[in-house]
Amino acid sequence: MPPTPLSGKTILITGASSGIGKATAKLLAANGAKLALVARSEDRLQTVVKEVGGEAIGLACDVTALDQLQNSVNAAIERFGKLDILFANAGIYLSGDVADGSPSAWSDLIDTNIKGVLNSVHVVLPTFLAQAAGDILICSSISGHQAIHWEPVYSASKHAIQAFTHGLRRQLLQKGIRVGAIAPGMVLNELWGIYDPAEIDRRANLGEGLRSEDVADAVLFMLTRPSNVTIRDLVMLPRTQDL
Repeated sequence: MPPTPLSGKTILITGASSGIGKATAKLLAANGAKLALVARSEDRLQTVVKEVGGEAIGLACDVTALDQLQNSVNAAIERFGKLDILFANAGIYLSGDVADGSPSAWSDLIDTNIKGVLNSVHVVLPTFLAQAAGDILICSSISGHQAIHWEPVYSASKHAIQAFTHGLRRQLLQKGIRVGAIAPGMVLNELWGIYDPAEIDRRANLGEGLRSEDVADAVLFMLTRPSNVTIRDLVMLPRTQDL
């Protein structure tokens, strides 16, 4: 394989066992990256590692647990000798009316979608600052750019992520570290309860949703821009999503 901008780069991906994380892992591996794949399920992670091929390790980890994330970063650096990129992708989804909602479920969502991202960034920053280089890419959502009435708690979590991304980027402007967020609309994958490949293809062909692979393509685009270029926000929607 000819060299690519990601050849030899070490990338840590959270939420790597399914959906966007899994699709991104496959694409980045095909572009020569070395991968540290993080998710809660050891079994599902090892399946992805086998599918990805190349140089990849699976690290069972709950992103809400700072010590587990630190251990994952340490394991990635021990295996590959360095760490170049974080794709903070782990997240959970909730929709529904607030009046009928579960505060305990909200707490789980906030812990994963906000605390998990903050934790992930916190544990990679010492390495990135020491080498004066690195990319931090955070998976946000169109819900982080506008409040969506059928998912207000999820929207709140993604608004927090947008604020964090923009503030973090400005803190690191002179440190050699790029920070950005990718914000998809409807993605046809497990997070939204869609598992059947035929149904994914049907709805994608109608313009009703994005494939996980579509988002992975956009991640690759963001990470392979020249070093003087930061894409702070990339918003992508299915053709027919009325938002």
